[in-house]
Amino acid sequence: MTVAEKEVNPHFEDFLFDWNQKFQFLVGGYGSSKSYHVALKIIMKLLEEKRTALVMREVYDTHRDSTYSLLEEIVEGLDLSDHIKFSTSPMKVKFPNGSRIIFKGMDKPAKLKSVNNVSLIWVEEASEVKYTGFKELIGRLRHPTLKLHMILSTNPVGEDNWTFTHFFKDELNKRFVLDAEQLYEEKSVVVGDTFYHYSTADDNLFLPLDYINQLEELKDYDPDLYRIARLGRFGINGKRVLPQFAVQEHQKVMRSILDIDNPIKKVGMDFGFVDSYNAVLRMAIDPKKLYLYIYWEYYDRDKTDDVTVEELKEFKESQERIKADSAEPKTIRYFRDQGFDMVGAHKFKGSRLQYTKKVKRFRKIICSDRCTNTIFELKDLTYAVDKQGNIIEDEFKIDPHTFSAIWYGLDDYEVADLKEQAKEKARTRPRRERR
Repeated sequence: MTVAEKEVNPHFEDFLFDWNQKFQFLVGGYGSSKSYHVALKIIMKLLEEKRTALVMREVYDTHRDSTYSLLEEIVEGLDLSDHIKFSTSPMKVKFPNGSRIIFKGMDKPAKLKSVNNVSLIWVEEASEVKYTGFKELIGRLRHPTLKLHMILSTNPVGEDNWTFTHFFKDELNKRFVLDAEQLYEEKSVVVGDTFYHYSTADDNLFLPLDYINQLEELKDYDPDLYRIARLGRFGINGKRVLPQFAVQEHQKVMRSILDIDNPIKKVGMDFGFVDSYNAVLRMAIDPKKLYLYIYWEYYDRDKTDDVTVEELKEFKESQERIKADSAEPKTIRYFRDQGFDMVGAHKFKGSRLQYTKKVKRFRKIICSDRCTNTIFELKDLTYAVDKQGNIIEDEFKIDPHTFSAIWYGLDDYEVADLKEQAKEKARTRPRRERR
């Protein structure tokens, strides 16, 4: 069997023949040819060794016009169509040495139970697959004799996506693997049993110049997509809710609070139980500078009220007033019966939007580095969008319990907006003497 020569992009040459690591993670921009070279690599491996390869996407039907057609195109380009056979019902590929490729979707998890002796998995558009699905696939990767490999290819999305928190950095769980900036600079990195590969359209020598120009144009009207498609970098997807949010070392935050003339202290609480969290925040307001400081947090779930009361007993002793979610009157009454100074915040139709606007009026929101859950939820908090891509001003891409705690804690405090601030300055500014 004669295999036609195939020209490849130089940046992918090492990747094509490197099988030293179990995991290979490819990330990059649009048109970088990463999926093409993954498909070529798998074909070469299956011609060399008898293996069963599993190709995964989140939705099974999306294979037909992506991974399946790409593999078929490459086989035709190698003049191997007489030897490597494709069938569509179900989609599969058979090699002359007994190797085969099967296609599955995470939207049909029951079909995975029948998969056996898979030694090679390709997860295409990995960011679309759920983290639980990824971990399930690791369990399906097994063979009595062959070395195991999983290749993941994806465009970068937000840093809250599991592909970033697993392969790079998980701030919430204090887990660090690799600085993404190092990968962007070095283009390929090996960490432990994972080979990392980064590429952009510039690495695809066969890409038309007008396509690259189209990617460049995104910079002017869609900066989020420009970062993903042209630069191929992880980041924040969408418009940040609190662009003035900053993190400082705890002692510096406490010194700043001590320097405030007549600081206003507030405590807010959002209730949770199994799926959501009890979140309590201590805050301090500098009314002159319009700075909000967050210096203490409680964040836990799956605790009964009696356990939570015990864990928050310092508030009972200090008699700090806690403004809490008024949707839980029984819980508030229980806390009050236990000696807490807790009252419900005033909620009304449209209060989510009004609370959000209030918080956004602070010039700075400074959070202690000890409040790790608050940082995780608020530092990169972005608005949800509707089907047309328009921002929904009172909905967010995650459910930020600490943000709700801020809402309730500030229930009876009004932050002057810019118009009100201008009016106040005009009232207090000395009038010019008439000449």
